[in-house]
Amino acid sequence: MTRKIAVVSAGLSDPSSTRMLADRLVQAVFTELDARGEEREARVFELRDVAHDITDSLLSGFAPQPLAEVNDYVANADALIAVSPIFSTSYSGLFKSWLDALDRDALDGTLVLLGATAGTARHSLAIDYAMRPLFTYLHAEPISTGVFAASSDWGAEADQVAPLQKRIDRAAGELAARLVGSARPEKTDPYDPETYLGGASSFADLLNDVPVRG
Repeated sequence: MTRKIAVVSAGLSDPSSTRMLADRLVQAVFTELDARGEEREARVFELRDVAHDITDSLLSGFAPQPLAEVNDYVANADALIAVSPIFSTSYSGLFKSWLDALDRDALDGTLVLLGATAGTARHSLAIDYAMRPLFTYLHAEPISTGVFAASSDWGAEADQVAPLQKRIDRAAGELAARLVGSARPEKTDPYDPETYLGGASSFADLLNDVPVRG
């Protein structure tokens, strides 16, 4: 069985520390799954690439094809690695807008590894007071270890007591253990017409089943 992992980075610049953290996280998860003899695959999505599509989706209710591809992969993944920069003490507006454009049931039961980046360590609690409640509300299953990286974590002055790589490895090990050790029921694809049309072949058929009041 191939473990399917979606990786979503909400970094705005190119390159960005948010994408760097996302790459480090998925590499560490791959290492953990390889050690357990598990097959795996992943796709990394940059929300900056579909920013206009996210806005269009919120305004029209329909996701353009590039965004629909992101959302479909996320909805059918076994796990999600979600990393956002922290602006004004919380996740970015682009990150939240993407979640608003995602089907409300897409993350139901999905294991999530949360990551965040910011200029200083003063924002390190944002994962627990902002991101984790959001994903819990969406009925996802955030693992207990989140990974925050301040600018100083990438340089010579990095934390030597709890270095970034050690925190990444801990989170990756936890996600891999959950993926391998817990059998999840098969997810229903929220973008499958059989799901949102209730078995009807089209919206017209669905409307024909609605009783008309005289």
